[in-house]
Amino acid sequence: MGSSGMDILLFFTIYSFLGWMLESGFACIVHGKFINRGFLAGFFCPLYGFSAVLVLLSSEWTSSVFGSSPAAVLISILMATMLVTGLEYLTGFLLEKIFHCKWWDYSNKTANLRGYICLEYSVLWGLLAFVLLQYVHPVISSRVFLIPAEVKAYLVIAFVVYFFADAVKSVGDALNLMEVILNYANIPVIKYRENVLKYKRFFLAFPRLMVLNAGIINRDVRSILNERLNKIKIELKNRFL
Repeated sequence: MGSSGMDILLFFTIYSFLGWMLESGFACIVHGKFINRGFLAGFFCPLYGFSAVLVLLSSEWTSSVFGSSPAAVLISILMATMLVTGLEYLTGFLLEKIFHCKWWDYSNKTANLRGYICLEYSVLWGLLAFVLLQYVHPVISSRVFLIPAEVKAYLVIAFVVYFFADAVKSVGDALNLMEVILNYANIPVIKYRENVLKYKRFFLAFPRLMVLNAGIINRDVRSILNERLNKIKIELKNRFL
């Protein structure tokens, strides 16, 4: 790959954005509306960025050991699949440990492991790794390598500062939300509803969170969000009709 540290950070940023586009685009098609599918507030999914970097580094290693033969490509894809699947498992495990709930759950999928990973998505990671290495990255890297080193340095600094600020805010918001949900019995209904609406982007990005407190009178997250949506529709209808 012949990439410097700055190149790798730029690749991480680019593929975090492309991953967010992939996830959010799919969600828009399925639900018929825009949904920010990232954990961060901005338009990035770091899991895709980390996964892409792992794929690129593993490909570089296999190429140095096995050359550019078809067998090397196959080994690279298999390694990438295992690494990305392992990263997804680790991410799901840590999120559950930190926030005391699963942010996604593959328990209903075939050949899953504790609901964090499953065979279906591992195969998908492998296909995405193949497309990345064979078609996407050659185009992206050719453009990144043309950027002057000084410009790269400014871009990297800006992105690092941004990711740090967004991560701190998003983690803080998620912790506040989980404290409200898990301790709902000690929180007034009005305050509970305010927090659900304040952090609704998490529920839209990770529908698994909606099952928490589901069915409890005045505490059902899905009902609160739907009620808010219905109020907005009524207000718009009254305004323009």
